[in-house]
Amino acid sequence: MTSKQFFSGSAFAMLFCAGCLLISKSGISQEATSKKSLIPNQETAEKTAEIDNQFERQLEKANSNRAELEKAINLASEAQRSAVTFLIKNMPTSDLETLSADFLLNNVRLAFEARERAPWKIPDDVFLNDVLPYANIDEPRDAWRENFAQLCRPMIKGCKTPGEAAQRLNETIFKELGVKYSTARKRANQSPQESIDQGLASCTGLSIILTDACRSVGVPARLAGIPSWKNKRGNHTWVEVWDNDWHFTGAAEPSDQGLDHAWFQSDAALADPNSKVHSIYAVSFRQTQINFPMVWSPKTKVWAENVTGRYVAEKETTSASGKIAIMFRVWNSDKTKRVVAKVTASESRADAKATDPETNLSGHSRNNEADMNDMLQFQLKPKTKYTIRAEAGGGAADFELETGDIANQVVEILLQPRSK
Repeated sequence: MTSKQFFSGSAFAMLFCAGCLLISKSGISQEATSKKSLIPNQETAEKTAEIDNQFERQLEKANSNRAELEKAINLASEAQRSAVTFLIKNMPTSDLETLSADFLLNNVRLAFEARERAPWKIPDDVFLNDVLPYANIDEPRDAWRENFAQLCRPMIKGCKTPGEAAQRLNETIFKELGVKYSTARKRANQSPQESIDQGLASCTGLSIILTDACRSVGVPARLAGIPSWKNKRGNHTWVEVWDNDWHFTGAAEPSDQGLDHAWFQSDAALADPNSKVHSIYAVSFRQTQINFPMVWSPKTKVWAENVTGRYVAEKETTSASGKIAIMFRVWNSDKTKRVVAKVTASESRADAKATDPETNLSGHSRNNEADMNDMLQFQLKPKTKYTIRAEAGGGAADFELETGDIANQVVEILLQPRSK
């Protein structure tokens, strides 16, 4: 099985059946309100009536594809029918109009199978919203679940918790698929198959792969992101994983320290829950009152929760040291690609000791395989002069930098050929 043939089948294959049974609104209501139902808060007649009305409105949006959705409901087992209902009740109009009964039934069957195989327990509401869904945002609808499950089960052998499994997948799946971060990818919101075909993906594309891989083996996962960092350095998308609570990780950027450790956490701590563009959102398949902002498609509706509070609560104070964060990006001489370079920052005052780690810092910049906003960061003194030196291969740069009193500034360094 080659990477080009990783996913078989199409989510858009229409399988109309003139003889399929139609399910009545009362039949949906009875299933939705049964004790075995996974759909919460359906105890009163008033609530049941509202669910019936909402469901009927969804079916009407399906237009000529309504028969496929009704077929999926009728053919679903009693245990899985409420899950099919959940998907139909919350899916976007484009999916109502195109998804086949086979696609939905296979997705639900495999999601239940993954839940049963997993050694951990998942609450019903988390399963419905963060394992069962067949997509994350507005990416093309691949039939990814079965092939990902076959690929990922051996990877997580021995894992006892969803968090442990997610970390293992993040460490291995991108190498296995041959997909890496690149701004040269065709678009931000690629499906898993599109990213596999190219071998390239944005932070969003990488996050879609990791989220789907997690879901394929019963690990609740969802996309999270920010439309614009508070310091206006662009947007970013990552993954949240449920393990008795929500935890974050960068897709294709596993930390040796495990979940809740990433290069972007200090940036995330600056988010503003009262600002639409500087808030952090987590995607929700279940309809909410909040949209997940997508810079590539601002008018497309994808439901979300505002989760800024959890990230801001992780903020580490630097007031005791009085230092500010300064970021460094190093480029080749014509600024066509980022390079890994050794960067040093030394205080320029005469009495500064070369061996003092407080006045002499060093580290390595990131290359094109890292996210554009993943940068070398130094904690420097404000309003202080530093000598900056960067070197890699046959290039180097030397200059003096005087810091101000504003944190999170970005310093762009262009290497110049060494003199012979």
